[in-house]
Amino acid sequence: MSVDQLHSLEELDRFVAEPGKRLLFKHSTICPISTTAHEEFLSFLGEQEVPAAVILVREDRPVSNAVAERFEIKHESPQIFLLEDGQVKWHTSHWKITKAAIAEAVQG
Repeated sequence: MSVDQLHSLEELDRFVAEPGKRLLFKHSTICPISTTAHEEFLSFLGEQEVPAAVILVREDRPVSNAVAERFEIKHESPQIFLLEDGQVKWHTSHWKITKAAIAEAVQG
């Protein structure tokens, strides 16, 4: 399982432009809720082959802000997006980020 960390708008553009389904996770390294959600995200990826990337919201704030602006979805942290062919097909945040919820969204 490989999870890219996006540090620049160019990396975000490349990730979003790729075809097919992909997961994008916005993570705050100082938030316990985000830590739990990140563990759920990694647990899902341990069993599924879905391209995935993480944005650290404090360290790479411009990239995090660009996601909110580009997709017109209010920033939250933690937050996960299922992208398909460059469009958001599903998103959720906080305690709703579970392995089961991610699996259901990806399979749907």
